[in-house]
Amino acid sequence: MREVDLYRHTDTVNELLARYGVKFGIYKNNEFKEQLFPFDAIPRVIGQEEFSYLEKGLKQRVLALNQFICDIYGAKQIIRDKVVPEEFVYLSSGYLAQCEGVMPSKGVYTHIAGIDLVQGKNREWYILEDNLRVPSGASYPMIARELCRRSSPRTFQDNHVEDNRNYAQLLRAAMDHVNTGGHTVILTPGRYNAAYFEHSYLAEQTGAHLVTGSELTVENDHLYFMDYSGRKEPVGAVYRRISDEYLDPMNFNRESVIGIPHIYDIYRKGNVALLNAPGNGVADDKGIYYFVPKMIRYYLGEEPILQNAPTYLPFYEEDMAYVLEHFDRLVLKDVAEAGGYGVVFGSGMTAQRKAEFLALLKKEPRRFIAQEVIDFLDIDIMEGQDRVPRKADLRAFVLLGEEPMVWKSGLTRFSRDPDSFIVNSSQGGGFKDTWVLSQ
Repeated sequence: MREVDLYRHTDTVNELLARYGVKFGIYKNNEFKEQLFPFDAIPRVIGQEEFSYLEKGLKQRVLALNQFICDIYGAKQIIRDKVVPEEFVYLSSGYLAQCEGVMPSKGVYTHIAGIDLVQGKNREWYILEDNLRVPSGASYPMIARELCRRSSPRTFQDNHVEDNRNYAQLLRAAMDHVNTGGHTVILTPGRYNAAYFEHSYLAEQTGAHLVTGSELTVENDHLYFMDYSGRKEPVGAVYRRISDEYLDPMNFNRESVIGIPHIYDIYRKGNVALLNAPGNGVADDKGIYYFVPKMIRYYLGEEPILQNAPTYLPFYEEDMAYVLEHFDRLVLKDVAEAGGYGVVFGSGMTAQRKAEFLALLKKEPRRFIAQEVIDFLDIDIMEGQDRVPRKADLRAFVLLGEEPMVWKSGLTRFSRDPDSFIVNSSQGGGFKDTWVLSQ
C-alpha cells in the first residue's frame, strides 16, 4: 500500500466536521454539553484476509446472541440445560419481564450489533463487549471518509479500499426485512440527545423519516406518523434511538414523555417492527458476555472463531478466589455500566480504595466481572506535527436481515491519553477511519 498523506489534512477534516455539526452530547453536572469527536486522519488498515476472518467470527457471534435472546424470552432451554445460570438472566438490568413470550418480526432481535474488539500486541483479536440495544457510531466514519475523499482524492485513487458508503444500504435492508407494512422511521428523543447528529444523518442516508414521539400515534392497533401536510401515514418499522424504559409509558416507565403510548402493545401483536428489539439488554450485560462462547457451542454446534478477553466471574467461587489473588493485575467492570464508566484497574487503587472495593465485590459478586488487561496494539495518531502511539479499539457493525451482514469498515476509537486504555468519546477519546483493503 502506498504511503498516504491524509495526516496532512487532519485539521481540515476536523474543521469540516465542526462546520457540519458532527458532534456528540454529554450530560455533566446536570447540564447538556455538545463537543466535537476529535478525528485523526491516519487510518486503521485491515487486510482483506484478516477482515474475512473477523467477518466469519462476527456473524457467528451475532447469530448465537440472537438465538439466545429468542430462547430467554421463549423456551429458556439454555437455562434448563444449566449452560447459563438463571441468576445471570433474571438479575440482569437489561432483562424485561414484559418481553416474555413476545416474538419480533421475522424472529430478529439483534438488527444492529456494535461489537467492540481490540487487537493485542500478539496480533490476536479479542471481543471486549457486545452492544445490542442502540449501538451508535457508524455515522462518524461514514462522514469522515466522505470528507477525506474531498480533502485528498488521490489517496483513494492510489489505495484499494472497500467503499464504506454502503452502510445506509445495509441498514435499510435490515429495516425493510422486518417491516410489517408502511413507512420506516428513525425515532429520536430530539435535538438534545447525545447522538442526535447520528439520528439525523442516518435518516438522510437511508431515506427514513426522522421523527420524535410526538409525531407518532397508535390508532386501531397500528402506528402512524403525521406528514408535512397533516396526513396520517402508516409505519411498519421503527429504528428507535430511545432506551427500552422510555419507549412506551403505558408499558414501561410511566414518567416518559419521549415515548409513544401503546406502541409496545401493537409490537406485541406483530403490527410494527422495533429495531433493535426491546429486551436486548439481557444479552449485552457484561456478565452474560462471559457465556457467549458457550452459547455458540450450544446453539450453533461450532467452536467460537473470535475469543473473549480472558474473563472471570466472581459469582463463581473459584473465579472469586482467582480475582482476590490476582486483583492488582486485573481490570474490574460493573456489568450494568457503559461508555467507559464503572471500569477500574486493580493496580491503580489506593490501599483504602482497594479494601472498600473488595468488600463491595464480596457483597455483590454478580455485579462485576474481572478481566486480564490486554496490552492493546498501539496505532499511530497525529499529535501536533508528531506521530505518536495510542491505544485503540474497533467497533464493528453487524446487521441482521435475511442473513448477517458485516460492514466493511468500522469505528476505530483511540485514547488521547498515553497512559489510558479508555477510548470512549465520553471519556475524551477520538476516532479514526477504518480501511478494509479490497485487494
